[in-house]
Parts: sequence; C-alpha cells; structure tokens
Amino acid sequence: MGGYLGKLLRIDLSKDDIREEKLPEESTLRQFIGGTGLGARILYNEVGPKTQPTDAENPLIFMTGPLTGTTVPCSSNSTVVTVNAEVDKMIGTSHSHGFWGAQLKFAGYDGVIIKGKAKRPVYLSINDGKVEIRDAKKIWGKDTHETEDLVKQDLRNPNASVGAIGPAGENQVFGAFIEVDYNHSWAKGGCGKVMGSKNLKAIAVYGTGTIPIADPATYLAVSRKWRAKLFDSPSIGNSMARAGILFGYKYIESQNILANRNFSTSSFPEYAQNIDRIKDEFKVEPTSCWACPISCSYRARVTSGPKKGFLATLSGGGENTEAAAANVGITDPGWIVYMTDLYDRLGMDSGSMGLSLGLAFELYEKGIITKDDTDGLELTWGNAEAAEALLRKAVKREGFGAVLAEGPKKAAEKIGRGAEKYAVHVKGGGLNYHDWRAAWSVMLGQIVAGAGGRWEGYGVDVWAVEPDLGLTKFHNAHQVEGKADAVRMTQFKKLWEDSIGICWIGAWGCPGALGWAAECIGAATGWKDFSAQEALAVGERVVNLQRIFNLRQGFEPRRDFEDLGKRLIEAPPDGVAKGKPLGPHLEKMIKEYYHLMGWDEKTGKPLAKTLKKAGLEGLK
Repeated sequence: MGGYLGKLLRIDLSKDDIREEKLPEESTLRQFIGGTGLGARILYNEVGPKTQPTDAENPLIFMTGPLTGTTVPCSSNSTVVTVNAEVDKMIGTSHSHGFWGAQLKFAGYDGVIIKGKAKRPVYLSINDGKVEIRDAKKIWGKDTHETEDLVKQDLRNPNASVGAIGPAGENQVFGAFIEVDYNHSWAKGGCGKVMGSKNLKAIAVYGTGTIPIADPATYLAVSRKWRAKLFDSPSIGNSMARAGILFGYKYIESQNILANRNFSTSSFPEYAQNIDRIKDEFKVEPTSCWACPISCSYRARVTSGPKKGFLATLSGGGENTEAAAANVGITDPGWIVYMTDLYDRLGMDSGSMGLSLGLAFELYEKGIITKDDTDGLELTWGNAEAAEALLRKAVKREGFGAVLAEGPKKAAEKIGRGAEKYAVHVKGGGLNYHDWRAAWSVMLGQIVAGAGGRWEGYGVDVWAVEPDLGLTKFHNAHQVEGKADAVRMTQFKKLWEDSIGICWIGAWGCPGALGWAAECIGAATGWKDFSAQEALAVGERVVNLQRIFNLRQGFEPRRDFEDLGKRLIEAPPDGVAKGKPLGPHLEKMIKEYYHLMGWDEKTGKPLAKTLKKAGLEGLK
C-alpha cells in the first residue's frame, strides 16, 4: 500500500530499548489516516484514565501522514500527540513543518512512539533505519538553536532535521514546546514539558529512502492541479505568502483582531505600523518547508535600532509576534522580532507564556502588584528589557518568574488580590493568538477544540471562506446564527488535514483542495473510491475520538462553559466588537454545537448513535 512506509519505531528510554513494529491494519489506517487521527487512536490504547502528562508511561507520539514527504503542495506536516501537559485531562496535539516529517519518512518510518524516562539526558538519532540513543549531557541547558547546531555537529550531518527542547522544556515550564529546524515548532499541548520529563533533549532524523505511491500518474496530475490553484485562497494569496503575516497587518488592524496588552484593548496601530517597518526596512528572506511554494516562514535581519544586526528565524503567522511583543506593549520592530525569536530559542510557546507576562504587566499597571512582587522589575507597557528579564526568570523558575511558570490561571490564583479577573486563558491553557472577540466563530472554535485552545474549528468570520464546505460568504462576526455549524464543519476539515500530512495553509480556503486531497489519498494508497465525503467523515471521527478520550481522562464538559478567562467573552472597550460581548450567547452556541455533533446537550457526551456512525462504538 502506498503513502505509508508500514513501520513505527517504539522506544522505551527507561530500558534503552528500541523496536520496530508494523502500522495498524489497513482498516484502522483508513479510519484515522495518520497525523492527529492515528496518533490519537494509538494514544487511546496506550494510556489509562489516571495517566498524567509527566508520567514515564505517557507516550510522546510523533506521527506523519500518508502525504507527508510527497509532491503534494505543503506536504511537510508532522504531529505530536500526548496527554496534554498544559490543559488538564485533555488530549494534547501539535503540528510542525519544516523538513522533520519528510525526513522521518525518508528514514523509513511513519511515526515514533516514545515512553519511559532516560536515566541521563539523551537525544535520538534516526538515520535510514539506524536508531541510536545518544548522550546529551553536553547539550543539556542549551537553547533550541544551539542544540540543533550541536546535534548536527555531533552526527557530522548538516542535513539532519532536528526537533529540540530548550531550557523551558528541561524545567517543565508551562507552554514549553519542541523547536524544529529553527523556524518551526510543535507548540501546543505542553509537548516540550513531556519531552523534558523524559530527559530527552532532541530527535534528529535523516533519510535517503523514497515513499511508495500506488498510482503515480494520477497522484502527480492532481498535485499539479492543486499547486496551480493554491494561491486562489485569499488566506494565502493576500497575506500568508512571502514571509507570512508581515504582509497582512493592515487587515488585522482593520478587523480589530490584533491581540495586545493582555487583551485590554483591541487596537494597536503603532504596533501594526512597525510590522510594516520590519517588512520594508529589515532584510527579510522568506524560507520554505518541504514541497512548499508559499514560504510563510522567514529570516529577518534587524537593520536599525537597539537590536541592529540581530537575525531572527521566525515562522509564518502573526500570533507568535503578538503574543511575544504586542501583549506586553512592545512596539520597536527590532525588539518585536528579537522577543519572538527568544521565545523560540528558550523552547516556549509565546501563545501560552505570553499570557502570563501580559497578566503581570497589567497587574503592575493597576497597582495590584509592585516592584516588591516583581523582583524590582518595572513592568510598564513596552518595557522590553523588563519583559526579557521576566521571561528568562519564568523559564528558570526564579523569583517572581516561578509564579508565572505555571501559566496565567494558576499565577493569578497564587497572586490573589483580584488578579483572576485579568487572567486570559482557555481551560487554564493558552490559545492561538489574535483577538477573537471580533470573530466569534474563531473564539467558539478555540473554546470547544478537543485539544485545548487552538485552531481546530474556525468558521468563516475572517481571512477566508470555505467554498468546499458550501461556506461561500463571510459571516457577520457578531451574529449567533450559523456559527456552531461553521465551526463544526471547518473542524472536520481541519482535523482531516491534520491527519493526512499537509500544512493547513495549503488547503485553508483553497477552492477544490478538499477533493484534491481526497484524490491524492486515493492515488497514494490505492483506495480508489476515497471521496471528499469520506475525508470529512475522518475529521468527524477524530473530533469524537478526542472527546471520548477527554471524558475518559476525567474532563468535565462544564469547563467548556466556565473554564476560561472572562475577558475573552466580554466586549472590548473599543473597536468593532465594542458593546458586543460573546458571554451572553456562549451557552446557546455551545449547546447548538453539541446538538449538531450528536452529543448530549446537558452532559456533552457523544450519543451512542453518534459513536456508532463514526465507527467508535467499541470505545468508551
């Protein structure tokens, strides 16, 4: 069967044991495909209800899809699945790009399952079927970029792709992630914390193999058709291409979705203007992932200001820069790219720890905390030096930083004095940045997402419509009608794309992409009758699998309604969402989503007929 290599690696770090095993049977592959879907299905079998994220038996599952490493546009996706270390009692999923997923398949494997805890710091080398557990003592303590360089030097292989944790993962800090190829990361689910708990510093992959394709002629023809139409998507053609979001900030500011200063306002024109300065004045070089014509990631050399000469290596999208800089009021363009890059080097998701820093800065502004609390730091909006110092303290769990190291919700509870009112979070975890109070469907999608606040269902309020789903017109951002269904349908499509091995940007809003992806799966694997309808059924199955996994782990559905920062469902004081709070409508929208999903509206549990339809009736 094409698309797959047919093998998984299973590694027990406690025993220094390395084994190969076969992929699940074909019927299971067709149900869950790969990536998030297959990773979630494996995780369900691997853990019990009492498994905690940092338990040695909690697996860290790296999974590709059957399109990863092929000629399909943007076929660079690889996924990490584990018990969520950021949001209690939920599955954790995260996606990365670059070259890691493709190199893993060229090395001969569809995925890697890692359990146990090494007795010493180690890293893994996977190269054309040769797998080694190597000593990482000299690398422990290094940042992610230093680690990537040192691992390549140690292996004498500059072409290896390296995924690495930084000090944040080593210290098991809230929001710790795994950096990949300088510009990318597995950022959500606290996967860096899980990796650090295993004393695993990095995973280097490299291979020279090929990926079998059942019907190469059809596969190539559909791939070419898809690539030719890729830029017809407004989300790609208008903003994400050519160094990512740097070309999209006029739109972001006009829609009042620029997240800044702990969400205390929805407008920050000075910041948006200075993003334009990065684009126009700095030396910006787009960089590409495997098989990607979009090149949304980039390198930016600062050419003026206090950070002149600094080289930042950043991913596409603006969420990372807003969380790292705008959320503490930083507007200097050099400091914007420096702080975003610093989060990456420390191995930290700015969309998580950035919320902790934003909380601290606002509490300082309001006099709830003072220099006596902050180790003498003046946390005034825009004080970049203080933001950097506080971030480094959080990563090391030093002084006031140790309070922030557990995330905004727990930090606010520890600080007290009414701080809880200002904590921005989704179920205690981070979210995918921009200010979604001006785009209710995206906010709803973050709240009901099965793996915590992240992109799953996104609706059609901003950026792009989804013509393949019949969603051909933008919704009024503050209407209630139609939001739940748009979130549900786009969630099916997104989780399908997260399972097949492509970057979502290569399909988001692209007319025809849903059908082309299904055709490519059929041509790759030999499943000639695979259709767009079956593709959406895969996504629906994964949504339900995530839900029953969470419920089994002890997740309480009332958290969908209650466990989030109140600021997110209040109206901002300015902008297009002024006077339009989501809060009064949230319960109705969530219950409508439950109903459309075939879940009990009171308990949030999938009905028996829903699980049967999804082919999950044997799971509880």
